Amino acid sequence: MEKAISACWQRKFYQIRSNKGFELFVIGVIIFSALVIGVKTYSLPKTLLQVITIMDWMITLIFLIEIVIRFMGDPEKKRFFHNGWNLFDTLIVVVSLVPIENSDMALIGRLVRIFRVLRMVSIIPELRMLLNSLLKALPQLGYVMLMLFIIFYIYAAIGSTFFSRINPELWGDIALSLLTLFRVMTFEDWTDVMYETMSVYPLSWAFYISFIFFTAFAFLNMIIGIVVNVIEEEHQIEAKAEAKATGEPTLRDIQAELLSLKQLIKGADRP
Repeated sequence: MEKAISACWQRKFYQIRSNKGFELFVIGVIIFSALVIGVKTYSLPKTLLQVITIMDWMITLIFLIEIVIRFMGDPEKKRFFHNGWNLFDTLIVVVSLVPIENSDMALIGRLVRIFRVLRMVSIIPELRMLLNSLLKALPQLGYVMLMLFIIFYIYAAIGSTFFSRINPELWGDIALSLLTLFRVMTFEDWTDVMYETMSVYPLSWAFYISFIFFTAFAFLNMIIGIVVNVIEEEHQIEAKAEAKATGEPTLRDIQAELLSLKQLIKGADRP
């Protein structure tokens, strides 16, 4: 009897957590929470600050209820906290409940409330997939970033060697040169830097043009290509999972079937 009641409640909570309206409501609360955080950065009357504080506690209470609903509606409650996003959401809500506003830990409390905006990622599957794709792309990105650093270091050493006497503030040592090259790569008044060195070395334009070609064009496009490729792979994996769950054939299955039919037709045409 107790198991039947428990299963009934679990179904009800599962229906609530799977409801699109509930998901939109939680997203709305997260957005409202972000607005409240932004409003608190302004100089406000004491009465309005008290109202905002009450709103903040109400938001935390809503998040707590939402976590409880998600936990109660989970078919495998023992594995609920094995999911990193569930653990993250729970920690954010639990720390937000600790009354540390008027203590030495008030700064940490404010930071935790700021991170509540990140709960948008755990709620929206598309954002979650995007972040997961970025994390999966990190091993490939690591080699590109390493090569990018090598290019930066070589150009910084060349810049310090030739341009340090022209402008020590920009090229005085290799650390300053790296910062200057980052400025050049992001196109932040880079022509001013180039024209300053060209007054002494007229051909120094080749130094900047080649550096921009390697970094801003070649390597950054490689990084974008890797991320886009991983996102496409994630889309294919998700499409396969959905097709498997619904029993519908995937595009690859259809292509394989067409290929087998083509081979059968070719075999039948042979004498």
